[in-house]
Amino acid sequence: MRTMQTAIPAKPAPEPTTDSRPYWEGLARGTLLLQRCAECGRMRHYPRPLCDACHSFAADWIEASGRASVHSWTVAHHPYHPAFRGELPYTVVTADLPEGVRIVAQLRDAQADRLWIGAPLRIGFEDNGEGMVLPVLVTAGGSNK
Repeated sequence: MRTMQTAIPAKPAPEPTTDSRPYWEGLARGTLLLQRCAECGRMRHYPRPLCDACHSFAADWIEASGRASVHSWTVAHHPYHPAFRGELPYTVVTADLPEGVRIVAQLRDAQADRLWIGAPLRIGFEDNGEGMVLPVLVTAGGSNK
């Protein structure tokens, strides 16, 4: 009996918009940029056109410190998309940034058993193989830049 092997599809890629383009350009330079409301100063992440606090469309960008701490995590044992099946299991972390926002990204340099709530992390940067840089999380002593 022969088994058919199916080709692994490409990973889904983010599609930058007018509102998120500075974010993606910053990642390409190895910098995490965060959007800040130019009216009330509220930080927001992921970039979007409207401030959820004062409803202003005015925004500017600030460079994040690059530091983070674990808020929560999950270990994926089943891929949400077939392109990720070769990476199983992988850890996805929700991290608090000192700027007052959270980011969700894959943990790259450790297993989930090395995590705890509040564990220090750093933002890393990883080319997705399609010419786009994505944020990842690494332990405070790790390296991924």
